[in-house]
Amino acid sequence: MKRVSPLFLALLVLGSFFATYNLLTMIMHYKTSSSENWDLSNPLIQMPENLKGGGDSNLKYHVALTATDAPYSQWQCRIMYFWYKKVKDMPGSDMGEFTRILHSGKPDNLMEEIPTVVVDPLPEGLDRGYIVLNRPWAFVQWLEKATIDEEYILMAEPDHVFVNPLPNLAHGKHPAGFPFFYIKPAEHEHIIRKYYPKEKGPVTDIDPIGNSPVIIRKSVLEEISPTWMNVSLRMKDDPATDKAFGWVLEMYAYAVASALHGVRHILRKDFMIQPPWDLKVGKNFIIHYTYGCDYNLKGELTYGKIGEWRFDKRSYLSGPPPRNLSLPPPGVPESVVRLVIMVNEATANIPNWDTLNRG
Repeated sequence: MKRVSPLFLALLVLGSFFATYNLLTMIMHYKTSSSENWDLSNPLIQMPENLKGGGDSNLKYHVALTATDAPYSQWQCRIMYFWYKKVKDMPGSDMGEFTRILHSGKPDNLMEEIPTVVVDPLPEGLDRGYIVLNRPWAFVQWLEKATIDEEYILMAEPDHVFVNPLPNLAHGKHPAGFPFFYIKPAEHEHIIRKYYPKEKGPVTDIDPIGNSPVIIRKSVLEEISPTWMNVSLRMKDDPATDKAFGWVLEMYAYAVASALHGVRHILRKDFMIQPPWDLKVGKNFIIHYTYGCDYNLKGELTYGKIGEWRFDKRSYLSGPPPRNLSLPPPGVPESVVRLVIMVNEATANIPNWDTLNRG
């Protein structure tokens, strides 16, 4: 294992709040805009003009996610790793090995269960309560110190569940990413231009993505990561940018950093679904359970109001959800039902589920 170079540590001096979930406004927008401008029969939204054909499906990718040692992060990582192992060797999968990048600075009690590399968090206070700011710094350290055999890397998150075998969707130096409806660089040009000057090109060269899920060539990520970290810190240090981007600031930073390096992403809307707004699993690859799912007993969504039936990961901040969660009432979309079934299967088969991760 290599030591983190002083060069990377020096990058931290460039400067650096709470991750505020203004989810209700974004959710209502998601409900009306998630499909209105997309051809739902075609999962490919954007392919760079010089590319044709599929991705590099013969090349394995390494699955990597960043995490903390908090119980809330740990139980999600355990479920995510369970489903990684289930789909890794299925036909159609290009998954390689797996790493949890633990940016708490010290080992935790999952080291033997999940392949883990420990890296340092940002210096105390630099993230200003915005824990996600540690993500680019974690990737910088991991890429510097770890031996990674695969040519490609999937940047994933603890609240991802692999629902279908995932092939390598990237194509050479062009990563594959998921288009987020709320990442709109053109609508924030006056902000974006602080980090992406006009001489670099039009703001439309910045893809509407975050860093996850993204499948990217390792060499490209090694180039982007220090810039991603620096832009994240600069954005957080600028009050106007911090106010405009809020909890998605680090996502904008990754998108800008990619554009600064001339990297365009293949946009795949089949990369993942996000219940309760995406209703069917179909041939999509990942379920992302970032949003709460609240329903009455008639199967009607009650978002913004705690439902008679609910599943929300934030209900389990201090410890894991119990085994054998109740299934949703009749009428609830298939995506939500499938999510709960998959959570239940994982928790039923993971040893010491109820006791290992209590806060």
